[in-house]
Amino acid sequence: MSLAGSPGALVGYQPINQLTRCETTGLFRATGEDPQVLLHLPGGTLGHGFYRVSVELSPVEGVLGRPLLYVHDQPVPLRPRMHGSEWTAVVRASEKGLQHIRLDPADREVTFLLGDVLIEHLSEQQAIQALSLELRRTPSIGIVFCPDALDDQADALFARYEAVNALSMGVGSEQPMGTYTEWVARYESVDVAALDVARQEVLGWSRRPLISILMPVYNTDERWLRECIESVRRQAYPDWELCIADDASPRPHVRQVLEEYAAADSRIRLCLRAENGHISRSSNSALTMARGEFVALLDHDDLLPPHALLEVARVAVADPEVGVIYSDEDKIDETGIRFDPYFKPAWNPDLFRSQNYLSHFGVYRTSLLHEVGGFREGYEGSQDYDLALRCVERLRDEQIVHIPHVLYHWRAIAGSTARAIDEKSYAVEAGRRALAEHLRRTGVEATVVPSPGGYRVERKLGGELPRVELIIPTRDRVDLLRMCVDSILTKTTYPAYAITIVDNGSVEAETLAYFGSLADDPRIRIIHDDRPFNFSRLNNLAVRNVDAEIVGMINNDIEVISPDWLQEMVSHAVRPEVGAVGAMLYYPHDAIQHAGVIIGMHGVAGHVYSGAARGHNGQMGRARLVQNLSAVTAACMLVRRDLWDEVGGLDETLTVAFNDIDFCLRLREAGYLNVWTPFAELYHHESASRGYEDTPEKKARFEREIATMCERWTPWYASDPAHNPNLSLYAFAMVPAFPPRTAMPRLGGRAVAFPSLVSS
Repeated sequence: MSLAGSPGALVGYQPINQLTRCETTGLFRATGEDPQVLLHLPGGTLGHGFYRVSVELSPVEGVLGRPLLYVHDQPVPLRPRMHGSEWTAVVRASEKGLQHIRLDPADREVTFLLGDVLIEHLSEQQAIQALSLELRRTPSIGIVFCPDALDDQADALFARYEAVNALSMGVGSEQPMGTYTEWVARYESVDVAALDVARQEVLGWSRRPLISILMPVYNTDERWLRECIESVRRQAYPDWELCIADDASPRPHVRQVLEEYAAADSRIRLCLRAENGHISRSSNSALTMARGEFVALLDHDDLLPPHALLEVARVAVADPEVGVIYSDEDKIDETGIRFDPYFKPAWNPDLFRSQNYLSHFGVYRTSLLHEVGGFREGYEGSQDYDLALRCVERLRDEQIVHIPHVLYHWRAIAGSTARAIDEKSYAVEAGRRALAEHLRRTGVEATVVPSPGGYRVERKLGGELPRVELIIPTRDRVDLLRMCVDSILTKTTYPAYAITIVDNGSVEAETLAYFGSLADDPRIRIIHDDRPFNFSRLNNLAVRNVDAEIVGMINNDIEVISPDWLQEMVSHAVRPEVGAVGAMLYYPHDAIQHAGVIIGMHGVAGHVYSGAARGHNGQMGRARLVQNLSAVTAACMLVRRDLWDEVGGLDETLTVAFNDIDFCLRLREAGYLNVWTPFAELYHHESASRGYEDTPEKKARFEREIATMCERWTPWYASDPAHNPNLSLYAFAMVPAFPPRTAMPRLGGRAVAFPSLVSS
């Protein structure tokens, strides 16, 4: 991106602290947590008034954290535009003028591109429009702020803007990102007084379901075994039983410790197996003892926080039909340090068929476990995944409930799966077989192969291949269009497709000549619409003129990478439960551009992992696994034609921005799952042919489109079910939110939350 064609003045800048620059690439490297750049103001000073500062800023390796401007020595957060690498803020010079603006491009060590810096003087009306836009896309206390009117005075709007910025820098909203250790210290310290209140509250419940905790044991280190059992005995919820099955441990201390605890607490039930049968048999021995309405799974060296069973019991009491309950989790090392949290989405069937993200803390209705026959031998190492797969086959989505609290600490010691999956490679193969059998039982013809973070399900397309019409809107920029079309024609292995090019008023001779060269290719046709650019209308026009079973929206600046990209996307689009299907898109320099859209990120929506290096795993491998997301970009999107018609296509009042987000959310409301796959890979030379929001008309239009999204979809902004309230809406990476949001996702599967028993 370049801001060179925009109104205003491009300014120079000088790194002054904790920054180095690579002579060959021009990239900057922040060498500490306080990198600083001094901006050279036009004429050395800015006169009294309002200004928009736009910065071309993009991480290449790592995340930026929170970029800031310092104006009159006060911090002003920069916020990114939708999808792009342009970050903006509105500033005001005092009556004495403004002599210095400092840019802090990051708050951590990171490698990044710093390109153009543009400063535009704003008239009163332009300031009103700019401030309204900034306010509408500001994630403040988990929601997007929508001004009631656009005719406020600029001074009044700027006062609101300053207030929102102050909140975003303070306690009232999401604060600058920190480490998970800092997050735990701030929001996860156990509140002893709250636990005591909860214990008294439970005594007044009319129903208290018994929860049976299954704990197979084998040769556990005495320290970890005692800590594990003590974590159960410290539970605020009293109605539990701990069903321990020792699998003939040869180390004598194991039996001694278990018998000691069984004698001390009548809620601890003990089975001492005479012969070793491995974890599935041992778990079934524990299940045989279970008398509770629900069964919870606990490994013999892991820990439960004291409110874990209480949170589970609250769900069980509130929902008489719940079948499976799961929570967030983290790891804990030998010294008690917690790390590597997994803040999970609400029920996400495609992610679950990519990895066992339900695993910890997993709680099941006991009758359900008996229905499926308990644990199966032969799946040791992934016996819990096999169990969960067989259970979810019998449940409706709403019977699977996520509690977005960290209720399980997975012990990471040498030899444990928590430390490194390679240390138990047999578990990977057992999980692959369990998943393959699940797919066969549910009528899905597919091959399962291990993939970073989990598994890839390669779905087969039987019978006659569905026809796909790829729709490419364009206007001139024949260099991009030729690249796009040639890459599709030469690299795509899926044969049943055609291309419709929608020309929106091209006038350049080279473009028209290229159109003529395509006339004899039966795979390509060209239609024309010379009206003002309206992305929604162009695509709707094309879809009305095709009869393919599947339509694909493709930007003219897309370039194919993986030859099987269309096969992969079609294999999901044909699924009756699936709506839109999106792909993995990269910037030309091999950084991620699109790995799915999170609603509410940076205001309306944002691309998760944008700017991360190609091959980045993401949170627990999610950047490399098929999953359900609330929205995907129309830069490369497939959907069945009948669904297009069912939801009415793209909304033509959203002429440029957010029409794809709106379309995906309407599919979600209609009951369909949107799927993102990392196995369809393409380059996206982003917005190269359309330009940026660099005129008053474009900015006003963008503002109207944000207002439309505010009116329709604000409830999603703090509660995207593919995200988690413990995860930031400010960062493109999945990092902890400071503080967590209180709104819980309830769309698709369900998630619930109750008054926290940890300090905040």
